[in-house]
Amino acid sequence: MGYTIAEKILAAHAGGKPVRAGDVVVASVDFAMLHDARASNALKMIQKIGAGNEKFALPFAAKTAIVLDHYSPPPNIEAANVHRDMRAFADKHGAVLYDVGDGICHQVMPEGGHLTCGDLIVGTDTHSVTYGAFNAFGTGVEGTDLSAVMMTGKLWFRVPETIRIELKGRLQPGVWAKDITLTMLGRFGAEGANYRALEYVGSAVSAMEIDDRMTLSNHAAELGAKAAILEADEKTFAWLKAHKARAPKAVKADADATYAERIEIDASTLAPQVARNHQIDDVVGVPEVKGQKINFALIGTCTNGRLDDIRQAAAILKGQRIAKGVRMIITPASREVYLAAAREGLVEALTQAGASVEAAGCGTCVNITGHLIMGDGDVAISSANRNFKGRLGNSKSEIWVGSAATVAASALTGTITDPRTVMGGKWRAVA
Repeated sequence: MGYTIAEKILAAHAGGKPVRAGDVVVASVDFAMLHDARASNALKMIQKIGAGNEKFALPFAAKTAIVLDHYSPPPNIEAANVHRDMRAFADKHGAVLYDVGDGICHQVMPEGGHLTCGDLIVGTDTHSVTYGAFNAFGTGVEGTDLSAVMMTGKLWFRVPETIRIELKGRLQPGVWAKDITLTMLGRFGAEGANYRALEYVGSAVSAMEIDDRMTLSNHAAELGAKAAILEADEKTFAWLKAHKARAPKAVKADADATYAERIEIDASTLAPQVARNHQIDDVVGVPEVKGQKINFALIGTCTNGRLDDIRQAAAILKGQRIAKGVRMIITPASREVYLAAAREGLVEALTQAGASVEAAGCGTCVNITGHLIMGDGDVAISSANRNFKGRLGNSKSEIWVGSAATVAASALTGTITDPRTVMGGKWRAVA
């Protein structure tokens, strides 16, 4: 019997002997990430153990990215002090530092060339599964786990079962990877793939650009996935080369690999989807809720703040004006994304349409910075990954989740709107 991608990557990092789902292994990590919302636990554990001094070094710190993105910019003195400590730690131990405004951890990690095909990557965030878009095993850990990685370069893992998902056909114009994952959440429920790896394959995946592939892997966190891994192709190799990543070691599943489940989805039949009622798995097609009034629109986050997402919004809003009474915020996933959007004229188009474009970071998504606080009874539509009650600062408000295109179309009309209808079913270039 053959092996899945997850089994092969973990085996390669645990001494090379074959492993199966359910096995427990100690594996060497290629690169790690620690962000500010989990930094205190990690730094306290390192201090408690006595690591980081002359007798007990942190040999893996140089292969760890320290990212200041959740408290970005810091909303209070406590957060500012956490940032102060993280900067000092990075300086002392040679860790890679991404400061306020550089971007969201899951965007700057691949942009910085810190990972490649076949890698094992850990980060202090559930959405570390994003790195699977590059044929790597990316997964989330706690801050205390990250401290162990910086001390030893290793961590233990239970090898997950794998669900193979074949996406046939091709997404229709106006439908995006976000709509695939929302469809799956509606079908399997939140945590429906708990501690399982997902393998995404098929013609629809091959047709996606890297930005959409990152959304596909990233959003698997809401399904509870331990990892969400795509096969590598020429698009993968070209993107990694452009970002100066190490030479790829592409991994492909064996034809006779054992899977917990095999799923086929005809991507060409999918329509734009939205999640509602403070539940990411309460999913309906956009046409079913046509006319639902909104007050706020948010495009950004680690799930949908990339350049293609901003292009989608600008394609709808260029030369237009968002609906009266709607407030719209765009949060690019990184400084690099922001600069690219500015060069393409997207920032100007969106600003003229009435949107506000802010610095890259996670603060608005999790309402740490308070940039988007809603009033009682207000309704927001967001391209974020979650719509938990109170996530945008008010438990008496309502959050819907959809693709960047759906968010932009809804901002234009003031009600939740199918993006295919505002463009007449055809998508035009911004330029």
